[in-house]
Amino acid sequence: MVKVERSFPAPASLAVEAQKVKGSYSMPDVVKQLKEDFHNKCYICELSELQDAQVEHLLPHFDGKYPERKFDWNNLFWSCGHCNNVKNQRIYDEGIIDCCKDAPEESIIFRLQGNEIDVHAVNNENRQAALTAKLITEVFNLKNTGMRVYKSDFRFQELNREMNKLYDSLEEMQDPKQQKFALRKIKSLLRRESRFAAFKRNYIRENQEKYPDMIEYLH
Repeated sequence: MVKVERSFPAPASLAVEAQKVKGSYSMPDVVKQLKEDFHNKCYICELSELQDAQVEHLLPHFDGKYPERKFDWNNLFWSCGHCNNVKNQRIYDEGIIDCCKDAPEESIIFRLQGNEIDVHAVNNENRQAALTAKLITEVFNLKNTGMRVYKSDFRFQELNREMNKLYDSLEEMQDPKQQKFALRKIKSLLRRESRFAAFKRNYIRENQEKYPDMIEYLH
């Protein structure tokens, strides 16, 4: 999860649909704007080029209990079906970081270690960060159904593949003949818009003594 810049004004359809008895918060203009703002990347797991994208509410509206949340542009996020499904637990109703307002990288560590991910809050007393870290861990590890085994494993494999791209590019930097091209790849891999950016950016941050010239690409 990384910081996302939400664009304004809000899609015009939200105000119109909010006046209807059965209005929709996922009209074409909403979908288009969210897809562009979030770079067609799930805000929770950071898988990109989503085939099962959904318009997700950061704070649930509970079928009419909180009608003001249902059409609130600031409460709508771009999510994959898997993450939306995992997040649909009461424990996550009120406590997830709003990545359009706060930078998750400032309060959460995103680390890939061998065959496991280690996602945890920098400060365990930060309940919001701890809960967000728990959710991200679950979307990579939760395997209590057959489909969740498949979807969690798929995300882990894709994360591994992306991290290997970074490792390979950093190694190529040691070869003067490949340095220019490798640097271009690293810049692209470390952009917030790239898939699994939080993990790649955290790797550079934790190894900045080894890669001091790369820190500037995290800003």
